[in-house]
Amino acid sequence: MAQLNDLLHHLMEHRGSDLLVKAGSPPRLRVDGHLHRTDLASLAPAEIEAVAAELLPPAKADELRQHGEVDLAHSVAGVGRFRVNVYRQRGSLGLAIRRVVPGAPSIGDLGLPPVVERLADEEHGLVLVSGPAASGRTTTAAGILDHINTHRARHIVTLEDPIEVLHTDKESFVSQREIGTDAADLLTTLRRVGRQDADVIFVSQIDDPSTAAAVVAEAASGRLVVSTMTTLSATETVTRLLDLSPPHQQRQARHALASVLRGVVAQRLLERADGGGRVPAVEVLVGTPKVAEAITSGEEATLLPQLIQDGEYHGMQSFDQALFRLYKENLIGVRDALSAACRPEDLRISLQHAGLAS
Repeated sequence: MAQLNDLLHHLMEHRGSDLLVKAGSPPRLRVDGHLHRTDLASLAPAEIEAVAAELLPPAKADELRQHGEVDLAHSVAGVGRFRVNVYRQRGSLGLAIRRVVPGAPSIGDLGLPPVVERLADEEHGLVLVSGPAASGRTTTAAGILDHINTHRARHIVTLEDPIEVLHTDKESFVSQREIGTDAADLLTTLRRVGRQDADVIFVSQIDDPSTAAAVVAEAASGRLVVSTMTTLSATETVTRLLDLSPPHQQRQARHALASVLRGVVAQRLLERADGGGRVPAVEVLVGTPKVAEAITSGEEATLLPQLIQDGEYHGMQSFDQALFRLYKENLIGVRDALSAACRPEDLRISLQHAGLAS
């Protein structure tokens, strides 16, 4: 494990988020979203195979042989906890190692809008956190769970593959189950989670029709369900979730989702203007009656963006409105704001009218 420990220590010492390793090339370190070449020596294929052999239990090794990739969590006492993806590329193995920050940050510390706390205070229904890869959606979901854990006495059950954030019991009682280790498969476990007297359920990812249907069903049963999706906006999150339902079940799926959806938090990370890391730009959709009506009518793709933009009273905001506020507060630069905007020219005009840009 000496080589693996050297890699993990390097990741921690340089405060990187990810470390990428493949045969014949120096490992790369990602810091604040930017990838850098390290001064670490290249590993030979046999060396990476040896690292993987030490990392993977028999079941995970079988999964790697069958599918060419596998995820697992790995902890080292005194160093930290990591999410590791082992994958095959060009006939040899590669490693993608992500540092897991210990504990869950608070919603306030994450720079999220206050409405996210209101969503975390919901007694039942569905709250979705979305964003592209490396957008911080897992951290935001952990912040929502931590808010519940801190302020309410609930049984929180998480179903994760793998577990990325460790939650200690506060006001709540937290049971964390890792798929493949603590439970055979996600769908069977999700369908049985009600037998564990769960009040709040966290499902790490919705990416297939069966999981989508089971998540909505659990939310309809009187529990609060929190989950994530790899989508770019709140509207895309809703449309993607609906698209996972078969065509002959669309009407039923629309009514089911409209009745349980409490909110969608969609985010992206942008560089801070002062160079001190990154800050989230957050779009928020709240499940109001008008939002529910748009979903049931099949007009969500055209109606939701405008409802978000006009929904400030309910705590909603579009990405471009979030970017406007971030620039106004000197947290991001104008170039980053415009490059991330859904409608760059409209944002530029809004900034000019506010006297914030020439």
